[in-house]
Amino acid sequence: MLVLLDRDGVINEDLPRGVVHPEEFRLLPGALDGIAMLTQAGCRIAVVTNQSVIGKGLVSAEQVDALHSALAEQVEAAGGLIDRFYVCPDHPEKPTPRRKPAPGMLLEALEDFGVQAAQTPFVGDALRDLQAAQAAGCPRWLVKTGKGAALLAEGLPASLQPVMVVDDLRAAARSILQALRFA
Repeated sequence: MLVLLDRDGVINEDLPRGVVHPEEFRLLPGALDGIAMLTQAGCRIAVVTNQSVIGKGLVSAEQVDALHSALAEQVEAAGGLIDRFYVCPDHPEKPTPRRKPAPGMLLEALEDFGVQAAQTPFVGDALRDLQAAQAAGCPRWLVKTGKGAALLAEGLPASLQPVMVVDDLRAAARSILQALRFA
């Protein structure tokens, strides 16, 4: 099984302008545990992330790759594994079909891993995450970290249901693994 994860707001703190400097990359509580739980249960993990900081010229693609390499090392040290990162560098004003809320990156991951969308959970914190997952046909988990709590306060659009709502990535991992046991 493949589990798709958004990055900012799910794994690390979501900053208003994005993570520009490595020291700004701060893991959220439960993130490493959640990835480790999924990995140890036999799930493969792909991170699917919009990184407009590249398109805006604030950082290079190489800097984001280096940040992802450091993240992957931290995840491995905690007993987890991120199999692949999918990064969309598009500027928000010039989106391609890869930029969430479009499903392009999710569809790439589904094809690359040879899995069915209906059996591939997506964990996100923002409306655009849920929209991309729905467009790709993936079950949706919303964490209350990042933008998740604000989105819940505004109210989830009925058109996006069903959505499993959980506190953080650790709780999402537990929920996904429990759903697998009853599938």
